[in-house]
Amino acid sequence: MKRGAIDIADLSGPFDLQATVESGQSYLWNRADGGTYEELHAHGGDAWYETVVDPIPGITDERVPVRVRHQGDVHDGTLEWESSIDAVPLLTHLLRLDDDLDAILDSTPDLPLLERAYDRYEGMRLTRDPVFPCLISFICSAQMRVVRIHGMQRRLRETYGDIVELDDHTYHAFPTPAQLAARTEDDLRDLSLGYRAPYVQRTAEMVADGVADPRAAAELSYEEARESLTRFVGVGDKVADCVALFSLGFLEAVPLDTWIRTTIEEYYPECDRGSYAETSRAIRDRFGGQFAGYAQTYVFYHLRAGGE
Repeated sequence: MKRGAIDIADLSGPFDLQATVESGQSYLWNRADGGTYEELHAHGGDAWYETVVDPIPGITDERVPVRVRHQGDVHDGTLEWESSIDAVPLLTHLLRLDDDLDAILDSTPDLPLLERAYDRYEGMRLTRDPVFPCLISFICSAQMRVVRIHGMQRRLRETYGDIVELDDHTYHAFPTPAQLAARTEDDLRDLSLGYRAPYVQRTAEMVADGVADPRAAAELSYEEARESLTRFVGVGDKVADCVALFSLGFLEAVPLDTWIRTTIEEYYPECDRGSYAETSRAIRDRFGGQFAGYAQTYVFYHLRAGGE
């Protein structure tokens, strides 16, 4: 096992681990104390978070287990990590530690709602999840609370994912497309996926059979990427926007979920243009365009956690 630490003071802007991985962006991390998405602490506490990461070109050719915890302040603390490899490039990629967070938030409009959200969750960054697990997670997200979405992904990992060892710790990787494609709808319903079970099975089959690759969307323009992702079964515009934002790096994407539609109704009614595409363009412009997805995620977390 390798161990190390990242000094938050060396980053461009603050960092809050819990806000980043428990804000509804990612469902691939487990908190070692078992309280993922159930109990929030001021600026994250010091719990360990654990995951197994799929191969990432230029960083690792194999699946890698990694543990990380936040010690200290969002400005001057450290991220302690344990992994089978040097985890600094891995965590930098997954948690967008290379983003200039101060500059990004400064580039968004001076809107009171945004300012309140930024102040409350200082240091939250967007995630950069592996695309297939991200896709499956958000297919499962329809009409679900975050704790239940996370539970579905945990059960998928523990039931069908490969076991990965790190010293005396045992972890489960997210199932591959082939592993999920081989399951029946009944198998997946037994894990409480409900009506989402056939969507997961058929999307996994599309990827495993080479019919479509969600990674290909990263080479397109943003709106083309969103349209491309809707080819997968169970993926509409909102789920496609989530994958574009939280995996593929389209930081302008604004998923129009219930919380953001409520935000539009209460704060920015002029952005409601009827169709998803036109409303999305309007709220994207209202939130500043290039980094509108950052603004969206802060607002989503702020409202979902009872901030207004």
